[in-house]
Amino acid sequence: MPKKTRSKNKSHSGVDKQGKVLKTKRKTKDLDEVQKTMAAETARQLLNQPIDYDVPGAGQHYCLYCSKYFIDEHNLQHHIKGKFHKRRVKDLKTEAYTLEEAERAAGKGQYRAPRPIDVPSDQNKLYQMDTDAVEDVISS
Repeated sequence: MPKKTRSKNKSHSGVDKQGKVLKTKRKTKDLDEVQKTMAAETARQLLNQPIDYDVPGAGQHYCLYCSKYFIDEHNLQHHIKGKFHKRRVKDLKTEAYTLEEAERAAGKGQYRAPRPIDVPSDQNKLYQMDTDAVEDVISS
């Protein structure tokens, strides 16, 4: 009778570990972290990063809503038209789940529906300011 061998990719219970490894490999920022980075100054810093050769596209093509880097502008525009990006923008249009909301759900307060948040379809509109006003502040 041949010896029974166990596959190297399976744990003792026979469940494949590959799925968990891939899920954590593709992990991006959560919605509450992305909403914090949508502030004007933070968004300006993330969208105008200095050249960094350690990230794809030298850090010049970044999707703020999905927190992903892209190799070139064409791939970024293709991503913006895609389902994953549109779903992420739709999720960002409601207020992120917070600890206070969890406590209210547990009975420690009154329920308040999540507020809608204005998320422009073009991420560059988050930080655009009047350049003349900025130059006046810098010169004075």
